[in-house]
Amino acid sequence: MRIQDIIEGKKEWRAHMARVKALPKDYQIVYDEIQKYLYKVGPVELSEGFGLLSGIVDLFEGGAALGKGVLEVTGNDVASFCDELIKDSKTYADIYQESVDQEVYKAIKKEKDKTN
Repeated sequence: MRIQDIIEGKKEWRAHMARVKALPKDYQIVYDEIQKYLYKVGPVELSEGFGLLSGIVDLFEGGAALGKGVLEVTGNDVASFCDELIKDSKTYADIYQESVDQEVYKAIKKEKDKTN
């Protein structure tokens, strides 16, 4: 990665966070919790920019402009809201699970080859 790419990424992130800080306080609180949740659950696409997070800010800006409370936008179960957003996304847990399955398969095959 080039230095210029890093600088541009930081500029984009600062602009993104400025949008978050411009939201009403209840939206900011829920955004922060969503961000934490998504980083823990780990959809792979979060490491490829912040398109998903930007889309959430778009949604929140629209809800705030209509005078809605944040839970009117997300529903009362914010974790379910997040899960719905990433339901078709590959997560780091998926990758890890695939890796474990492959390692088990290799180990079993190796044992079978030893006995034959």
